[in-house]
Amino acid sequence: TDTEGFTVGKDEDKMGIRSSSTTQMHMDNCVVPDAWRLGDVNKGFKIAMTTLEGGRIGIAAQGIGIAQGAFEHAIRYAQERRAFDQELSQFQGLQWMMADMETQIEAARLLTLKAAWKKENGLPYSKESSQAKLWASEAAVEVTRKAVQIHGGYGYIKEYPVERLYRDAKITEIYEGTSEIQRLVIFRQLLNEYGI
Repeated sequence: TDTEGFTVGKDEDKMGIRSSSTTQMHMDNCVVPDAWRLGDVNKGFKIAMTTLEGGRIGIAAQGIGIAQGAFEHAIRYAQERRAFDQELSQFQGLQWMMADMETQIEAARLLTLKAAWKKENGLPYSKESSQAKLWASEAAVEVTRKAVQIHGGYGYIKEYPVERLYRDAKITEIYEGTSEIQRLVIFRQLLNEYGI
């Protein structure tokens, strides 16, 4: 950071994941010594893409954690809150909603474990990491949205953690490649697998 030409920009004021700083780094005519270089010259893009493949597994796990937390808050709330002389958890519509939420989380968990297993065992995992990231991130957004809905008006209030989890979930659909990019990666892998 003390290299000439390197400056740090402002901390961004983000919608979610506020405990993690996001700051621009500016490199204006920075000269980086060869000793600091990671990897071979002209291989940076390949290194970056390989790093993204592994990072997508981490983002999938993050999405699962966010969704799991929101689900647990929602199910506890549904067991405590009463309406029309019964717990919210006794309403069939909410039971179905919570069954769908848990199923989405479990599917995300299994896709993520498969991708991690393939990576750990030195097998190609590009498609699997994109599938895990795509499903887990979209599940995180959907599960947290439903958790807010189950909480009703209280879900929109910062006093209840589902409001924060809903905001935190959105970034998982964006960083390490958007959901649209994940679909493109998956399709390109399918082209290779099926010789299309």
